[in-house]
Amino acid sequence: MRYFFHIGFNGYRYRGWQRQPVALSVQQVFEAVLTNIFKTPITAMGCGRTDAQVHASQFFFHADIEFEGQYDLFFRINKLLPDDIAVFEIIHVENNQHARFDAIQRTYDYFIHTYKDPFLSQVSSLYPERDFDLPKMKQAISLITHYTDYRAFCKTPNDHRTTVCKVSSATLFSNASGDRLRFQISADRFLKKMIRILVGKLLVIGRGKLSVDEFESYLITKQTPLIFEPAHPQGLYLSRVVYPYLEREPRIDFSYQNKVDEWRVI
Repeated sequence: MRYFFHIGFNGYRYRGWQRQPVALSVQQVFEAVLTNIFKTPITAMGCGRTDAQVHASQFFFHADIEFEGQYDLFFRINKLLPDDIAVFEIIHVENNQHARFDAIQRTYDYFIHTYKDPFLSQVSSLYPERDFDLPKMKQAISLITHYTDYRAFCKTPNDHRTTVCKVSSATLFSNASGDRLRFQISADRFLKKMIRILVGKLLVIGRGKLSVDEFESYLITKQTPLIFEPAHPQGLYLSRVVYPYLEREPRIDFSYQNKVDEWRVI
């Protein structure tokens, strides 16, 4: 029988979701726990990949398990998982439903703080800039949904069958004091390091070192920049995944450090 696992994780200690030959990944942790419980090798198929140190407040994977409900699987898994990974729900689905290929929309949030804060260092990215040009950053963000090919914002474009993504929304938020920023983007799919590269360019625009026209030229020409400056990984969260047959509200609002009551659209 196939089950979807609705989970969340703080990715700071991990080399992303995807299994790695030497470094620890979230997938490896789950496969080890499930294999320990069922005494047979279990493969966890995730809804996507995440970079090292990237978080997920909502993530799904599926696993094929022969489970008759003899014990509380939800409780037992959470007891064996480390404190920075949690299962929120276990959902029985049809055997042909796929956590990765069936997802129709993914949303990511990227958090920035502009002042040094030891309690934010692992869950938000520090960029100590006092005067980001937020109107110019907003202007650049407004262009993102007007294009579909993001080849220029992919580290390894030739590794992808296509670099076309259907971005449905892109928004910049700020807290009331202006020292916290949140970039949110939704699409059907994302390319390798695409969001971190986009945020990196937006930060350069905010510093006045890249014009909005230059930013748009990457979208128009699809020419890969000579220099990649991806934003730091720990500010990035996979925050929502939607399926045609399954839509769940995220069980957690990122981390308590990132809960800002007065996020406003810039």
